[in-house]
Amino acid sequence: MKKKNTARDNVNLFFSAFLIIAYIICGYFFASFANALAGEVAKNAVIAAMLAIFGLLVFYATRVGEGKTIKRFSIVTLIVLDLPTLYIILAFIIGALPFHKELTENAVVVYMAAIAFGYALPYTFISGFETVVEQDSFEGALEGGVEADVLENLPEDDEEQTYDADTEEIVVEGTAIIDDVESYVAEREITDEE
Repeated sequence: MKKKNTARDNVNLFFSAFLIIAYIICGYFFASFANALAGEVAKNAVIAAMLAIFGLLVFYATRVGEGKTIKRFSIVTLIVLDLPTLYIILAFIIGALPFHKELTENAVVVYMAAIAFGYALPYTFISGFETVVEQDSFEGALEGGVEADVLENLPEDDEEQTYDADTEEIVVEGTAIIDDVESYVAEREITDEE
């Protein structure tokens, strides 16, 4: 791996970790702001939004990497994670929905659902980063004695290789083992009869 990319990855990881810690500290101020709001609906909405953004930052921090962003749509994540967590958040905010009373009495469930929603929403559409290994970089990826062993065994040309000699050797070894087993069984039968 190139030294420049490793340094860049370390910087990205440091800043993503710092971003999470900074947001946790700022969460205290967001919570204080939410508690100062007059309406219960506004207070619940600010808390849910604050935690959903935290989940989004956790997604970013865990998906920082070198490589290409893989975009896709995951219907399973949408059905199993996005919709239930969204309903929990809405039921916490809107008093007319079922389970509102239970969720306001046990807000920890809502906090966890908001973080999960913030994480799952981008995960529904983006799986993160994948490093694409190029064929030219194969030699540089190996280190030490393994590199020499692999490079020795690589075919020198593109001709199709035949493994008749190896196959014959395996058959001969297998036949010798079978003969040994048969002779052992025969000796064992003779000693059992005596």
